[in-house]
Amino acid sequence: MKKTAALFLTVIPCFVIASDQSPYAGEELRSIKSLSEQEIESLRSGDGMGFAKLAELNHFPGPKHVLDVANELGLSPQQLAETKSLYEEMRRNAVILGEELLVAESRLDKNFEQGIISPESLEATLLEIGSLRAKLRYVHLRAHLSQTQLLRPKQIQEYDAVRGYSATSHDRGEH
Repeated sequence: MKKTAALFLTVIPCFVIASDQSPYAGEELRSIKSLSEQEIESLRSGDGMGFAKLAELNHFPGPKHVLDVANELGLSPQQLAETKSLYEEMRRNAVILGEELLVAESRLDKNFEQGIISPESLEATLLEIGSLRAKLRYVHLRAHLSQTQLLRPKQIQEYDAVRGYSATSHDRGEH
């Protein structure tokens, strides 16, 4: 019984200590504390990061994924060339905005780290970050709108099927 009690008294404090640990533990070592390394890399490479998910799930394909399944969709040479051009434009603009967003997030992080944050500078930086995120989302969503205009309705249906989306009504007429 004494061994059980001693073991119990040794193990319980470990659970208490572990349960007090923040889910943020370890994130204080990040280069930009509000962003994971994966998010930073995605912003630098122009990845979508889910910014256009609502377009994708409402039958507005994006150029990157259309290029991934170009053979299955039977894209014409003109559709393929225009999709490549659209993707490159989207990616180029997304990379520029992603870098600007990283600078603003880094500035916010440094201001907190150095203790030089004020309500006014906080508000200004957050508004800047919000505006950059909105512009970045616009770049991705606009690319989905433009891509949809390059495809025939049947190709959009095939795209949805290849991507694993359920077959629901999405006839918006001829594009």
